[in-house]
Amino acid sequence: MGKKHPEGLYLLFFTEMWERFSYYGMRAIFTLYLTKALMMDKELASNIYGSYTGFVYLTPLLGGFLADRYLGNRKSIVSGGYMMALGQLFLFFSALFYTDDLLSKILLLAGLTLLTIGNGFFKPNISTMVGQLYKPDDERKDSAYTIFYMGINIGAFFSPLVCGWLGDTKDPADFKWGFLAACIGMIIGTIIFQTGQNKHLVTPDLQPIGTKPNVQREKSDNAPTNKLSLLLLCVGEVLLLLLFRYMGADWVGACIFSCCISFPVFIITDKSLTKAERKHIWVIYIISFFVIFFWAAFEQAGASLTFFAEEQTDRSILCWEMPASYFQSFNAIFIVILAPIFSMIWPWLKKHGKEPSSPTKQALGLLLLAIGYYIIAIGVKDVEPGVKVSMFWLISLYFIHTLGELCLSPIGLSMVNKLSPARFASLLMGVWFLSTSTANKFAGILSSLYPQFDEGGNLVQAKSILGYSITNLNEFFMVFVISAGISSLLLFAITKKLQKMMETE
Repeated sequence: MGKKHPEGLYLLFFTEMWERFSYYGMRAIFTLYLTKALMMDKELASNIYGSYTGFVYLTPLLGGFLADRYLGNRKSIVSGGYMMALGQLFLFFSALFYTDDLLSKILLLAGLTLLTIGNGFFKPNISTMVGQLYKPDDERKDSAYTIFYMGINIGAFFSPLVCGWLGDTKDPADFKWGFLAACIGMIIGTIIFQTGQNKHLVTPDLQPIGTKPNVQREKSDNAPTNKLSLLLLCVGEVLLLLLFRYMGADWVGACIFSCCISFPVFIITDKSLTKAERKHIWVIYIISFFVIFFWAAFEQAGASLTFFAEEQTDRSILCWEMPASYFQSFNAIFIVILAPIFSMIWPWLKKHGKEPSSPTKQALGLLLLAIGYYIIAIGVKDVEPGVKVSMFWLISLYFIHTLGELCLSPIGLSMVNKLSPARFASLLMGVWFLSTSTANKFAGILSSLYPQFDEGGNLVQAKSILGYSITNLNEFFMVFVISAGISSLLLFAITKKLQKMMETE
């Protein structure tokens, strides 16, 4: 614990802080904008939210590939940053002209497209660069990613407060100011990165990182992307896309689900991989599968939990009513408080020979997520529609989920960095985010199951999933208790096998 972290970590910390300010600020008001300004129903808004957030975490596959092979991390981050700023600006104009239904929706689509593409260039590369600041066997990596994660959540804490205060005012005309604030935040983050990259982004041996594909490649490493492999990838992707579309998935879902198969197969079948590298990649794939269940439940924060905060949570504090969007800041402030503690706990446990393995930490994260939903399921049990419950239940959920997130997400980023062959580092980080993409698409689908009632308190339409009927909020929240709980138990059961696969041969 004695050695200081490199200055480059804090450059990436502040860059990512402002990027997450932009993302979470927009997310805090996005579904409210769709339902209150563009007058969409909750089911459509939830599906748009799920499709957008799904694509946001799908495009890192392309961004990671281009960075590894052609652009390098630095150019990718700068390009992605300005593209996302432009996307937020389009959302500002969409909200400015919200009374013109066609124009506002065209601008909305353009903005979301730029945001998803820009994020693809930005997200996998900045996460990868954190690991490049350290030697491969440096024990500070887990705590470095936890500190980096704290930067993410400082941005995520302030943005719902700022963008919510500016945009969520009960006047639909004000949403534009929230999107403009998100745009400005993204510009600030990109400028910070540009001005500090040459001085601070270096290895322990003071070699620059992220300039061009900056790994030392042997001859066998030169091209895991020969023309035949790329052709087979493209053909396989198209066939899978059409198959999932034929099976009933929408185009967004079909695109995400097909990538979940084609890209992992493309990487794992590369002939340059050693036996140990292939085992390590399988560990990334297996844990990525379980992570889907975590984020599908966690990302209800931007959809169903926002509806719950708006409609069935008592938000009164003395003479002031807290905007529903503010609740998304609780997770972030809890992370800002707890992340430094976790960054000290892991090295301390390691020093005493008691640190759990990465798979065990992530199984614990899933278990805590299930507990959080069980708490709120108890809070809403037997509560009549329209009756508001104490904000204690929602805040408690966010606190427990924060503990789970700190066990899972920064540890997962560190694990991917440790296990990835250098020539596949950004692409495998993209595969890791692909699990989040899939989860976000499922999050939108699951959020659409949120029970809706008319003014008389009568259920508008009963919904079900896999034969499980949902007629009230308790039954809705139990969906996530069951899915996360079972996933946690299964992951606990295979942790020893995964640990063995992670060993270096």
